[in-house]
Amino acid sequence: MYFIINLLGVLIFLAVGVLLSKKRKDIHWRGVGSLLALNVFIAWFLTSFPIGRDIVQAAAAGFTWLVSVAYEGIAFAFPDWVHVPQMNFFTSALLPILLVVPLFDILTYIGFLPFVIKWIGKALAFLTHEPKFESFFAIEMMFLGNTEALAVSNLQLKRMKADRCLTLAMMSMSCVTAALIGVYTKMMPAEFILTAVPLNVINALIVTNLLHPVKITEEEDTVARLDDGGKEREPFFSFLGNSILGAGKLVLIICANVIAFVALAKLIDMLLVLIHPAITLENILGCIMFPFAWLLGLDSTEAFALAQYMGTKLVTNEFVVMLSVQDILSTYSRHMQGVLTVFITSFANFSTLGMIIGCFKGLVDDNKNDLISRNVGYMLLSGILVSLLSAGLAGLFIW
Repeated sequence: MYFIINLLGVLIFLAVGVLLSKKRKDIHWRGVGSLLALNVFIAWFLTSFPIGRDIVQAAAAGFTWLVSVAYEGIAFAFPDWVHVPQMNFFTSALLPILLVVPLFDILTYIGFLPFVIKWIGKALAFLTHEPKFESFFAIEMMFLGNTEALAVSNLQLKRMKADRCLTLAMMSMSCVTAALIGVYTKMMPAEFILTAVPLNVINALIVTNLLHPVKITEEEDTVARLDDGGKEREPFFSFLGNSILGAGKLVLIICANVIAFVALAKLIDMLLVLIHPAITLENILGCIMFPFAWLLGLDSTEAFALAQYMGTKLVTNEFVVMLSVQDILSTYSRHMQGVLTVFITSFANFSTLGMIIGCFKGLVDDNKNDLISRNVGYMLLSGILVSLLSAGLAGLFIW
């Protein structure tokens, strides 16, 4: 019975995406069908065969190494920020951008990254029936994380139309950073963490295709290069200096937005508590999420607990939930352990909204920023639906 409810839940989550779609008539059903079939296979493969999780873990380890190199540079300037038991958010998540962005800009400058995007994008587009860059971006953000993937894609963002930028903003609500995967696996079951990573990527493509379908011409489905239009490239070290300066500005913009969004959420919580101590954003969202938690194939007791964790995660972050549940997770059923872990393994929360909006403010023009800012609700909805779909698909094979 619970399996049937879980399966029904997946169908309902997809139906919500269709119901709330901006342009239902433009949904590319062939692409959605291909992506859904691919994700069912991934869920089955990763939950049933250790080799699949080993592949994801090996790829994540490479990007974790890159971030560790960034920490060496940070430690040179601020050793007391790095050599500590637990680095703060600014050091661990934002300052590595100062290495990642210039590195990928160098790869763009020499033409390597556009070449990789073009051919990997073509291969992924063949499988997913999605545009080349969106397909590549999905894989890129799986390991780099949301703001880093956006930052290294700044040339592409500046040259694509606003609707496609909104698609990338919505997709960016559904990823994790490779550097954090190792930390997650120490707190929650590794097999479920590693299953969630690729599921989120494919589901981000599915959900954006449902909520915000964008039609692009073959001429628009191109990969931007520095020398497009016959423009002469600026000298390398001038280019590198501008890249580093832009990365520094981006770090500060993202940090300012995160602080503001988290503080505003806390202010709303404090005002709600004045009405009644039990009224908080977490509890309100927990009540809203209960039907969706039940649709993941859980009895009412576990569904209520999951709904509360969902609300907490959306208002705070995945670490808060992991810390609160890691000691009692074994008391839950295996199915509950799986769907809970997969659901919280993403950056879908209010602070991520601040990060993404801040990132775009530092990268694109006002018209694109305005479109993204007007669709904050759709961005959050996208992140929630992706997490629900990932948990639902994984849950079909975890009992």
